Amino acid sequence: MLAKQLSPEIQSSITIEYLNSSGQALKRKVIRNSFISLGRNEFRDLVLKVSDGKLQQNFVIKQIQLFTRFIRDGKASVVLLPENIQLLISNCPADKLKHFMKTLLIKHEAGKKEKPVNERTRLLSGLPRMFETISPVQKKDVEQANEMRAKANSETPVKGKGLSHKGVNGGNRCQQKRTRTESSNSLIADLRPSKKPTLSMPKQIRLSTEQSLVLNTVLSGRNVFFTGSAGTGKSYLLKRIVGALPPKSTYATASTGVAACHIGGTTLHAFAGIGSGKASLEQCIELAKRPGVRQHWTSCKHLIIDEISMVEGEFFDKLEAVARAVRGKDEPFGGIQLIVCGDFLQLPPVTQASSQTKFCFQGKSWRKCIHLTMELTEVRRQTDKNFISLLQAIRLGRCTDDVARQLLQTTNHKVERDGILATRLCTHKDDVEITNERRLQQLPGESHSYEALDSDPMLVKTINAQCPVNQQIQLKKGAQVMLAKNLDVSRGLVNGARGVVIKFEEGNKNLPVVRFLCGVTEVIKPDRWVFKGHGGIYLSRQQLPLKLAWAISIHKSQGMSLDCVEISLSRVFESGQAYVALSRARNLEGLRVMDFDPKVVRANPYVLQFYHQMQKERALRQTSLDDFLDKENC
Repeated sequence: MLAKQLSPEIQSSITIEYLNSSGQALKRKVIRNSFISLGRNEFRDLVLKVSDGKLQQNFVIKQIQLFTRFIRDGKASVVLLPENIQLLISNCPADKLKHFMKTLLIKHEAGKKEKPVNERTRLLSGLPRMFETISPVQKKDVEQANEMRAKANSETPVKGKGLSHKGVNGGNRCQQKRTRTESSNSLIADLRPSKKPTLSMPKQIRLSTEQSLVLNTVLSGRNVFFTGSAGTGKSYLLKRIVGALPPKSTYATASTGVAACHIGGTTLHAFAGIGSGKASLEQCIELAKRPGVRQHWTSCKHLIIDEISMVEGEFFDKLEAVARAVRGKDEPFGGIQLIVCGDFLQLPPVTQASSQTKFCFQGKSWRKCIHLTMELTEVRRQTDKNFISLLQAIRLGRCTDDVARQLLQTTNHKVERDGILATRLCTHKDDVEITNERRLQQLPGESHSYEALDSDPMLVKTINAQCPVNQQIQLKKGAQVMLAKNLDVSRGLVNGARGVVIKFEEGNKNLPVVRFLCGVTEVIKPDRWVFKGHGGIYLSRQQLPLKLAWAISIHKSQGMSLDCVEISLSRVFESGQAYVALSRARNLEGLRVMDFDPKVVRANPYVLQFYHQMQKERALRQTSLDDFLDKENC
């Protein structure tokens, strides 16, 4: 694993506002491309340096308010007190901004332990002016910061102030109200409204060597397609890529709504604005030139496409032509950097029965658009090498006698435990709905219904297409459920974690209490999903992060890791479908396969040929690199 230490400097847009006592801006300066550095001056004061590449301005930090609600969108603000100066940061890569703001907070808190230099000493000092970039956060900084926070808590407990704290609060009523709202979604996990939260070291991005290579290639500006078998961390890497690119010019999309929701983006069709793409190229170009849609195309510099295997080849070609026409540039894809992810050996595009499946790599524009193809090979979902080998064989459409024997033996596996039954993976969504409704009705006892709170009730269909949980959820004691979101990875409360409802909390909300297979019993509270809809508007749904789990469709299971799963493969109708279903299981012991027929294990021959050629080219590149290094060493 590689850990990368982020620099205490960010590149972003910034607006500097000088406020009056009422919080109104008397003077405003906008810098579209600025460099913001954190350091110390000659008196060891904490200083923010803002530079546009020519001129610089230093702000000594005495007391601060931090607002981080929209940090995921690359936005945050810092209010400097008592000077009443507000720094509005935007269009900053989210991961870098999170690290920067947390470093600022910890260094500021830790610095309270040091005695400040008085004004007389400053005036009489002959020290030359200086700015020294601050050192990375150390363990002692965190300890000092928490020591000062504990002291402040014991003296003057602060209620409902988010990131604001003693020596940070103050200013006008407008600012105090903003603290309660905008800081509520803090960059510090486990925020408690009645106390200042305990600080911790800024999390470093931890990537494998393969993942780091992909990320660095993306940041170099090249068009990349990266692939890998199920469980190799493609989605995790994609989120890190999204967090490393400027938000204003980066559009994260996916072929399905649920996959788009996982990476905080929108569907590829919603971004493109050309409907199904079945219309003529001229009509598609006209659709893409509509107000709002055109803005997507012209402002986009980095386009991310997840689950590329489900994007039809002709649609990809049409997108490429539309991009050139709308942007007025004849470069491939109109000069947009493409970051494409997926596994063509998994689910193929959905086409009519009479049509032949055409993958993106079979399109006319694929070769000229994709500069580099990279593959992740380190499987992380499963740890059993035997099971990994079995899955790799299935992925390539190979079902040897040994593979068939091992899968047939799982028929007798007892995967149920602690009242938690196996989730059945189904090929058809109708089977899923019928199974879940029937099993819920068969349970005795009172039914509890939970309605979602949607940001726009008029756009329920759009929200349903992208959100992994339903608008209405009905539960009973004994209901089989699974988590639809990561709540606490360290405790095993992850997306796909299986559990059973054991009771409901008494009170107005009657929240369900769920016992999970990982051994944790938890009261499940409503959570929020935020994603982009048509026209770039933000939509949200607040709902219990739970789904009924007697059954789930193979399509909806993509990206999940299931603890105990039962699979009926008799109705498999697509290449790669059996592999997707089997690879959801964490291990062979938690898997039960029903109705197994070796004939359902198949891979598309065109895809196999594509991967064979890809690996051949990679081997040639590696040989050329080895030869070059050998010559250099001679």
